[in-house]
Amino acid sequence: MLRGLCEEISRLEHTHVFGFVTAIVGSLVEVSGLQQVVSVGSVCRLKNRGGETFPCEVVGFKGDQTLVMGYNSIEGLGPGCKVTYEGHHNVIYPHDTWLGRTLDGFGKPLDDLGRVPSGPKPYDLNASPPSAHKRRLIEKRIDLGVRSMNTFTTCCSGQRMGIFAGSGVGKSVLLSMLARFSKADVIVIGLIGERGREVREFIEKHLGSEGMARSVVVVATSDEPALMRRRAAYTTLSIAEYFRDQGKEVLCLMDSVTRFATALREIGLSVGEPPTTKGYTPNVFVELPRLLERAGPGSDQIQENYQGNITGLFTVLVEGGDDNEPVSDTVRGILDGHIMLDRKIAERGRFPAINILRSISRTMPDCNRDEESAMIRQARDYLSTYDDMEELIRLGAYRRGSNPKVDQAILYYEKLDPFIAQSKDHRITFEEGFDDLSAILGVGEEGG
Repeated sequence: MLRGLCEEISRLEHTHVFGFVTAIVGSLVEVSGLQQVVSVGSVCRLKNRGGETFPCEVVGFKGDQTLVMGYNSIEGLGPGCKVTYEGHHNVIYPHDTWLGRTLDGFGKPLDDLGRVPSGPKPYDLNASPPSAHKRRLIEKRIDLGVRSMNTFTTCCSGQRMGIFAGSGVGKSVLLSMLARFSKADVIVIGLIGERGREVREFIEKHLGSEGMARSVVVVATSDEPALMRRRAAYTTLSIAEYFRDQGKEVLCLMDSVTRFATALREIGLSVGEPPTTKGYTPNVFVELPRLLERAGPGSDQIQENYQGNITGLFTVLVEGGDDNEPVSDTVRGILDGHIMLDRKIAERGRFPAINILRSISRTMPDCNRDEESAMIRQARDYLSTYDDMEELIRLGAYRRGSNPKVDQAILYYEKLDPFIAQSKDHRITFEEGFDDLSAILGVGEEGG
């Protein structure tokens, strides 16, 4: 602990530069006197009229004025309040003991387990992803412990997948299953813009002690300023990169990318960026790939400098049920596949409510064996045939015997639909999943 305190003291600035608040418009604060020393991303500290201080970040410039936004509420701030430049400190210092802890965007503890030590190496919150031509190829699959995802949308180590759903369809429960059941070494979870009451519920009820033991949870609730929500997303990826650099297989779960994009929109509109589709500013579509590309396979280095992989699963809140709204459409084009959660499936009580026919993993053909791929194609064909005729079957307008292929699809569907369902407390491995699928297809043939 003493060593950690000494390291933190050594990082403090040796000189202090001051400025003063000149104007406040909404959440944007204009400051004079700092424009010669600060740059975009610099960290300052505001002091309100009550004597309280809180951090802020430089987000732009307007003439000779520096534009800053606070990481906390700016209540009590007014013209003439003091602003102190603290340097370009957009870094964190991750440490192995962060496992099992709940942190904010600065890496400070939100739980009651005491302070967290700082590691010796800084990790830039705005780090660039590994060079494209140095990244390893995606080859081996990762067992996520969820049967429907392991079989129909097989995920590879270092792959990035999106989980698209409306509110209340089961995203949080699915994420907790992935955190507890996957065979990754470390789980890094970013709860961005989450409802305050659901954070503890997610950690204690859904994640549990088993999942929390190998997880780091970064939280920025929906009531926090946009700057803190944005920072928490960057912190999540920086922590994942720390464990990746140790050669670990890291599973990075973020809920949700949409709220990260909303925070970017709030910041962009405040500094005067022009709004585009649905009010999203151009910078949103610049920052989304910068964040999401940081997940993926590590660099192809010699063995003693081996880097692990970051397998990323990012939830996207589909606003108004529109899968083609700007954020959903952009994220789907960046990632390596998508899982679609369907409200209609959830309403009839099948969880996880994954719509298999609308979900896809772009790396799946390269990581499954030929016989496994053949089974998946066959099962998808039955599900697709049933889906095409579902309305007629439900209304009783289809008579069995009219079409042998449809008859066969009905027979298999009655077994495949329960196969896709899974209890939130039941882990199912790759081998068990494909054995179950093989048994279902075999039983179907005998019954036909």
